[in-house]
Amino acid sequence: MPGLNALSSRHTVIIQHDTASDYLALSYPTLRRHEASANIVLAHALKRVSAEAALSGHQFISDADVHEYLSTLETSRLSPHTTSDSFWLTMWNLAPSAPPTLDLVLTCVNWTLGEYPIFLWTPHHPSTLTSEWLIPRITQLVGHLRSCVPPERVYSVFGMTPLVKAFARQWTDVTGFAVEPEPFYAAYFSFCTRHIFQGSAAELPEGHVLRRATLHDLEPVAQLCKEFADDTVFFPLSIENARIEARELITKGQIWVYDANGVITTICAVTRNSQRVSAITKVYTTPAWRRRRCAEFLVRDVTARLLFDCGKERVVLYVGHDNNAQRVYDRVGFAGLCGKDKPQGVEDSIELGFVGTNRGHW
Repeated sequence: MPGLNALSSRHTVIIQHDTASDYLALSYPTLRRHEASANIVLAHALKRVSAEAALSGHQFISDADVHEYLSTLETSRLSPHTTSDSFWLTMWNLAPSAPPTLDLVLTCVNWTLGEYPIFLWTPHHPSTLTSEWLIPRITQLVGHLRSCVPPERVYSVFGMTPLVKAFARQWTDVTGFAVEPEPFYAAYFSFCTRHIFQGSAAELPEGHVLRRATLHDLEPVAQLCKEFADDTVFFPLSIENARIEARELITKGQIWVYDANGVITTICAVTRNSQRVSAITKVYTTPAWRRRRCAEFLVRDVTARLLFDCGKERVVLYVGHDNNAQRVYDRVGFAGLCGKDKPQGVEDSIELGFVGTNRGHW
């Protein structure tokens, strides 16, 4: 069968990737250029490839390699197929006299505690997402996804607000599954760099330490993981599953704690990492220890470790529109919070759920 270079008109195509390696082999050059905003759709894939591939193999993929890949791709690869495992959809804009461009990424992946939401991402700035550009692409993407999974699998979708709202409307039209009355999550995507990081001369109280969690901390860390999940309302966690999550975070060295004379008051997890970017994905202080700056001490310490010790260029996180934690992150130096001007890179994000689906966990 002819490759895609045999097609002469400008058009968009969707490629379904059943492995993280195949997805990264085509998408990595674009994801690398937008490493911060692509944190979710990049880091989840990097976890599924070998360390050698993550640190070297994919780093050497160029746009020319992508062009060659697409020009020789069999058109049969464009047909959707059902799968019960993780997969990635990439949408490409192809034109005869221009290099291919990645327009959209959709990920449908799982993890230790079940299914993740559908994640959507685009390298394009939100201000450029006109209805004329967005609607036909989302319509095409929804049609492909509907042929890949039962609609009950799509329990929620998360990403930049314009993408998610357009997807949710179209998904409801196609499947009949209505959007939940309230968003599961409405948040700002923020970042901190070495240049805007805010240090502090404040000292910890005597006997208090900030440290990486160990397996000796399993029970208190699990309890705080459960409290954090229960706070979200939509994704409660049993103590048994909280122990599974806590053990994984501790074993991988991805969670830090505020230890107040042996009492674990606060946790801070960093679970999505790529070459230049790390994401703080969970910060929680048990109610009895709030308003004592535990979270601020811990987040500042972890952010500094990532930026100055680990050499990350950016630390990113999501924080709810109405979450008081904005004040903590603002004092550490995260951009565009607490009503301040939002520089490029601070984005509005939303998670919308669907009624009658099989809810996973994240």
